[in-house]
Amino acid sequence: MRPLWPGLAVLGAVGALIAAALSGMIAAAGDLNPASVLANPYFRGVIQFTLWQAALSTLLSIGFALPIARALARRGDFPGRALLLRLFMLPIVMPTLVAILGVLAVYGRAGWISEGIAAAGGTWRLNIYGLAGILIGHVFFNLPLAVRLLLPVWEGIPEEYWRLAGQLGMRSRELLRMIEWPLVSRAIPGTAGVIFMLCFTSFPVVLLLGGGPAATTMEVAIFQSVRFDFDLERAAVLALLQIGICGLLVGTGFMLMPPLPRGQGLRRAVPRPDAAARGARLNDGVWLAFGLLFVGLPILAVFIHGFQGPVARVLGEANLWRAAGLSLLFALGASAVSLILGIGLSDTLRHLRFRRYAHRRAAMMEAGGSLMLVVPPLALGTGLYVLLSPHLDVLAWAPLFVVTINACLCLPYVLRSLEEPMQLIMERHDRLARSLGIRGFDRLRLVEWPVLRRPLGRAAALSAALAVGDLGVIALFGTPQTATLPLLLYQRLAAYQFDAAAVVALVLLGLCLLLFIALERGLGGHGRA
Repeated sequence: MRPLWPGLAVLGAVGALIAAALSGMIAAAGDLNPASVLANPYFRGVIQFTLWQAALSTLLSIGFALPIARALARRGDFPGRALLLRLFMLPIVMPTLVAILGVLAVYGRAGWISEGIAAAGGTWRLNIYGLAGILIGHVFFNLPLAVRLLLPVWEGIPEEYWRLAGQLGMRSRELLRMIEWPLVSRAIPGTAGVIFMLCFTSFPVVLLLGGGPAATTMEVAIFQSVRFDFDLERAAVLALLQIGICGLLVGTGFMLMPPLPRGQGLRRAVPRPDAAARGARLNDGVWLAFGLLFVGLPILAVFIHGFQGPVARVLGEANLWRAAGLSLLFALGASAVSLILGIGLSDTLRHLRFRRYAHRRAAMMEAGGSLMLVVPPLALGTGLYVLLSPHLDVLAWAPLFVVTINACLCLPYVLRSLEEPMQLIMERHDRLARSLGIRGFDRLRLVEWPVLRRPLGRAAALSAALAVGDLGVIALFGTPQTATLPLLLYQRLAAYQFDAAAVVALVLLGLCLLLFIALERGLGGHGRA
C-alpha cells in the first residue's frame, strides 16, 4: 500500500479542488437549467463560435505544420536547423500577451504589413480584430507545437524504408502516399485534439483580438459574467457546459485515436531518395522560410517595439517591479507545487506498471492526473470564486488561488515529463538497488537523481514559464495589490498605452526566458538529455 499513497494523495487533492469548483458552480446555477442559457441567441452563438474558431484554428495549424515538419525531416542537416527548432520552442513557453503584442505589431492596422502596403501605394489595411485575428494568434502559438509533435513521427520512420524506396525509384509524391502518410496520419488525431482543446479554452487571444461580442468564446463570456456583470448563475451554467463539452471531446478523442506504430528500423544515415530533387529543395525552402517569417517576425517585433518604447520611464515605475516580483514568486510557487504533485503521482504510476495486473489501475490514475486538461482555468476559478465568496474575501487570498490553480494546470505537463524516466528507473535499476540494499537518501542520490535531473529541470522550467505568463486566473482573482506582469500588460493594452505596453511585454518576455533557462540549466544541469 505504501507505494500507492503518494498518487492517491495527489489525485485526492486535485479531485477535491475540482469537486469544490463543481459544487460551487452547481450551487450558483440554481435549478441547473442550461436550457435557459441555450435559449438565448447570444450565448448559443458564443458556443457555436467557440467550436467554429477552434476547428478552423486546428485545421490551419495542422495544415501548415505538415509541410514544415516534412521539410525539417527531409533537410536534417541544413544550416540553422537547430536555431529554427529553438525558435519554434519560443511560442510554446513565451507569455501569451507578449506574443499577441508582437502579432499586433506585424498584422495590426498600423503593423508592418499594413505599413508595407501603404509604402507600396496601396490603401488596404489588415483588420486584425475578429475571427481573422483569433486565427492568426492561434496559428502562431499552435503551428510550432504541431511541428514539434509531428516531426518525431517523421524522424522515426525506419531508415530501411528509405533504402528500399531508393532501390524502387520512388519519387516524392509516391513516398508521401505510400510511406509517410500512413504513419504520420496516425499522429494527426492526437495532435489535432491537443490543439483543439487549447484553442477551445483560449482566453487572452480572444479577449484581445476578438474585437467585440460577435467574436466571443465561452471562456471570455465566463470572465465577463463574473467580473463585469457579476451574474454568477450564468457564469456557472456556461462553465458547466464548457466542462461537459471538453470532457466529451477528450473522451471521444481517446476512443478514436489509434495506437501509434513503433518501427524497429535500423538507425543508419540513409538519405531520402527525394532529398536531392530540385523541386523538393525549392518546396522545402519555401515552407521553411514561411515558418521562419510567420513565427519569427512577431517575436522580433516584441524586441524592436520594446526597445523603442519609453524604457526609462516604464522601468522607473514601482508597480512594474512589484508586479515582476509577484510574477516570479507565483511562478516559482506553482512550479514547486506542480513538481511535488507530479513526482508523487509518477512514483505511484511506475510501481503500478511494474506489477503484472495493475496496468488498468495505472491507466485510470494517469487519466485522473490529466483531469485538469478538461477543466478550463476560468471555469475552475469561477467555481471556487462562487463557492468561497460568501465565506471569505476571495480577492485577499488571490496569491494562494493563483499558485494552487496554476500548479494543478501544469500537472499534466509535469507528469508527461517525469513518467517515462521514472518508469525507466523502475525497469532497469530497481531490482539491482534492492539487492544491494540501496534505499532512502542513497537511492535518491545514486539511482534516481542522475536519471531524473534533466527531466525535472525541463518540467520545472516549463511549468514556471507557463505560470509566469498566465492571465486567466489572475484576471479573475487579481487586484491592484496582487497584479502580476501579465495583468499589468493587459491593463496597459486595454488603456491603449501601446508604447508602455511594449516595454512591459519586453520585461515579461525577459523574465520568462531567464526563468526558463535558469531552472532548466540550474536544476537540470548542462549535460545532454
